[in-house]
Amino acid sequence: MARHIRRAFALTVGGVLLLIGVALLVLPGPGMLLVLAGLVVLAREFPSVDRHIEPVRVRAVWASEESVSSPWRIAGSVLAALCLIGAGIVWGVVPGLPFEGWSVGSGLILSGIVLAVLLVWSYRQVRAKRESVLTHGGGDHDEH
Repeated sequence: MARHIRRAFALTVGGVLLLIGVALLVLPGPGMLLVLAGLVVLAREFPSVDRHIEPVRVRAVWASEESVSSPWRIAGSVLAALCLIGAGIVWGVVPGLPFEGWSVGSGLILSGIVLAVLLVWSYRQVRAKRESVLTHGGGDHDEH
């Protein structure tokens, strides 16, 4: 019984992450990273999904590096995060909007926060990689 509950939970959480990630591929947000997270969750209970993780991981890392590859991209991502958070607040407090209320507003705010956190994570990853290249000369060297 516990195995069925665990599988249902993995299917639900992984499926939701996957669907949100796919939606964010065309909307502002960390779509590839959420697709990857959904696949990882699903693969824990459904081993056949495991073969899709590595290609998506490579693409997600590339996309996260691209998102912070220039000051304009960083500014655009920060602006998108702020717009999502602002829209969430507006949706929560302004009556008469389609799907008004805090249920939609909190989802938008959460999306903006996730985007901002992933932007900071991506920036730190790229910066650490650049520092490593500068420190170690760009190659994999054995330490002596």
